[in-house]
Amino acid sequence: MSKSEKTIIQSKVFEFAFNELVRSKRLTFQPLWTVDSWAKFLIWVAINCGLSGEKESLELFAEALGPNLTTRMRKIFFERILESLCVHLMADPLEEQVLAIPITGSQEITFHQVVEALKTVGLWDRIQADQTFWKEYNGIIAIPWKS
Repeated sequence: MSKSEKTIIQSKVFEFAFNELVRSKRLTFQPLWTVDSWAKFLIWVAINCGLSGEKESLELFAEALGPNLTTRMRKIFFERILESLCVHLMADPLEEQVLAIPITGSQEITFHQVVEALKTVGLWDRIQADQTFWKEYNGIIAIPWKS
């Protein structure tokens, strides 16, 4: 096995473990779907990587992660895939809207499926429930957050 093949496999193992860590721990940090939950998660990861919870240590941790890894972590942290409803939700509280995307590109999703998905993951009380505010763009449904 060449060194590059080993590196590729190690990279895939890291990616898998990293994704599973984020998915398995994201529900631990309350309140869900908030910037606070994201910050608590990052602090927890930093502490478990041997850093202190002090401001300087956390800033060092954030710098070490860099923007690419932080963005990937945040995306995983704030997304949910509900296979039974065929809905992929992207609900970053810093974005203007929650996006509901069909899991399979050729299949459209209904507002009913999206309502069920939002209720299932605990987002229903955080979004604009009046569907007249929802917008559909090429099969993707955009739902504004509550003001």
